[in-house]
Amino acid sequence: MSALEINVDNFEALVLDESHHRLVVLDISAEWCGPCNVLEPIINSVALEYDEKEFLLAKIEAEDENMKIAGRYAVRGFPTVIAFINGEEVDRFHSAQTPDFVRNFIDTNLSKS
Repeated sequence: MSALEINVDNFEALVLDESHHRLVVLDISAEWCGPCNVLEPIINSVALEYDEKEFLLAKIEAEDENMKIAGRYAVRGFPTVIAFINGEEVDRFHSAQTPDFVRNFIDTNLSKS
């Protein structure tokens, strides 16, 4: 599963609306951010372990208009990963993490959905 690219125009449909059908995990990152570049291959690799029907991995670059989404969710640093269920934020983490941490984050939130 590769991350679906999200922007301010498709956020509502591809993150909030889709989260009524399955868990959506949104990675908010910035190209210039070192920890973002560390987390990206980890979260992508862990996502491959799951069926696409279980959850959607989405990614948004925090730049230009997309910063409105980061502001809406009070993102204070990058990367920030937010789990959505039924249109609502249910969990989040910040910074680069280990594969085991990411897997546990996904599993914990799948159990909520």
